[in-house]
Amino acid sequence: MKRNIVIATIAAAALVGGGTATALAVTGDDGAPSPRSDGRAASEVRDDDVPDGEDGRDDDAGEVKSPRTTAADALTAALRHTPGTAVSAELDDEDDEDDGDNRADVLTWDIGILDSAGDWHSVHVDPGTGKVLSSHTEHDDDADDAARVRAALKSGSTSAAEAAKAVAAQGTVTSIDLDEDAGSPVWEAETRARSGTEHDWLVDLGTARVTPDRSSDDD
Repeated sequence: MKRNIVIATIAAAALVGGGTATALAVTGDDGAPSPRSDGRAASEVRDDDVPDGEDGRDDDAGEVKSPRTTAADALTAALRHTPGTAVSAELDDEDDEDDGDNRADVLTWDIGILDSAGDWHSVHVDPGTGKVLSSHTEHDDDADDAARVRAALKSGSTSAAEAAKAVAAQGTVTSIDLDEDAGSPVWEAETRARSGTEHDWLVDLGTARVTPDRSSDDD
């Protein structure tokens, strides 16, 4: 009732004055301010009104868009923990299988390392702190696999960490992997721009030169 009286008073003042009434804050029966100028109370603002990424996460995967620990730093931390040659790094969910264990997905850097004995190691690094969370050894019976990797790496001096640093100028590096089966071995990298757009790149093992991965355009 009080709201109607106030509105009627303003309307009457406008008619008597012969002009436009100055906008006034209208209060409700309980004296609380009226809703915002767009017609919605603050509590009515929906989550989807907030632009994607402003909360630091990817709405599609619930993942942080820019990890504090870069791919290069994660590779360095993993090699300090497990000596060898790093051949891959991927920002991934540690428990991404739908195995019904009710564990929440934990985002980690998964670093692949080949040691001098020919064993493969998977080292998980926290993308927020840069600390090693866990590691395990994968005994690979295929000695040819390790031999191919070593032969490929001999074709150039650019390490995985150096390749990650080189491609970081293109965006946030989310993965880097050695393609030893290519005619000329290269590092394959994926970056994500601030807009969320992903791009694929190739890094030359000899020169660390970064070029777009045109083969991904066919996918």
